[in-house]
Amino acid sequence: QIVALEKKTPIRIDDWLPVTASRNGKWWYSAFHNVTAMVGAGLLTLPYAMSELGWGPGVAVMTLSWIMTLYTLWQMVEMHEMVPGKRFDRYHELGQYAFGETLGLWIVVPQQLVVEISLDIVYMITGGKSLKKFHDLVCDGRCKDIKLSYFIMIFASAQFVISQLPNFDSIATISLAAALMSICYSTIAWGASVDKGKADGVDYSLRASTTSGMVFDFLGGLGQMAFSFSGHNVVLEIQASIPSTADTPSKKPMWKGVIVAYTIVLLCYFPVAFVGYWAFGNSVDDNILITLNTPKWLIAAANMMVVVHVIGSYQVYAMPVFDMMEMVLVRKMRFSPGWKLRLVSRSLFVGNALMRLSQANSLASS
Repeated sequence: QIVALEKKTPIRIDDWLPVTASRNGKWWYSAFHNVTAMVGAGLLTLPYAMSELGWGPGVAVMTLSWIMTLYTLWQMVEMHEMVPGKRFDRYHELGQYAFGETLGLWIVVPQQLVVEISLDIVYMITGGKSLKKFHDLVCDGRCKDIKLSYFIMIFASAQFVISQLPNFDSIATISLAAALMSICYSTIAWGASVDKGKADGVDYSLRASTTSGMVFDFLGGLGQMAFSFSGHNVVLEIQASIPSTADTPSKKPMWKGVIVAYTIVLLCYFPVAFVGYWAFGNSVDDNILITLNTPKWLIAAANMMVVVHVIGSYQVYAMPVFDMMEMVLVRKMRFSPGWKLRLVSRSLFVGNALMRLSQANSLASS
């Protein structure tokens, strides 16, 4: 059926779908796509996670997380072409090879969609909050107060436009800008902490005083660090955009980019987590930029950098979702591939996420 459908269309479906449409990626594409996917606004919560774990467990968990995620990412890179003559371009294709055609889909696709859609909703909220923080800092009380929901809508409106970019290669510039912004705002976070120095009466004891509180805080700290080290669920799709030959399989440039990306992760995560906790102890907020708050111009700039970064991160995590949607629409529902299908399907995705978020805010406020 797929072959028959592809004969009716002017292009091969795999040459149109976002993940496989272009295989012109370079090793540095791998580097900044992985940085954009990995180094998210979640790193700003790492000092808070340290305050829930304490120095010893916090340093241990950070180090083990970095090592374990690098090792498992290497496994993913190796598995991309572990079967001669075949590429597992999508996460669910590897799942189907491992667990069977049907079971593999049911095991992988729901989990992957939950992670990617949830992250896109989180990035929508983060982008809106950072825009509002930037507005409030720049206005300094001179402007009319604007609801957070309006800033989220501004962020979403940008995604309506950017989501029309067809594939991973086409978002390379946006992803590069996002990766650079993540490096910049993480540097601001730990650099401003060093400049401010230790807070008066800094306390490094655990935030909770009861046994149950310590247990919940410990689990919360683990969760925050696990969230910060996300990114694996788009690795195969990123590697799919890199060309592969017998002499130069895609895993070589992909792994080179991963090493660069994880070096940047190391230079971003560890200083923010350790310096932020050193400076403020257990009084640190769940966002280190909120704790700093001064100098205002610098913190305002850092919040705008967060906005640029989550715009790129949103696209990196949305692209595999777009691929799944458009694959089903073309192969199962027999829609013709083209810009009209892309415009409608992707706009519905962004709009539905915004609508769900608005409903959740309405329920929370009521």
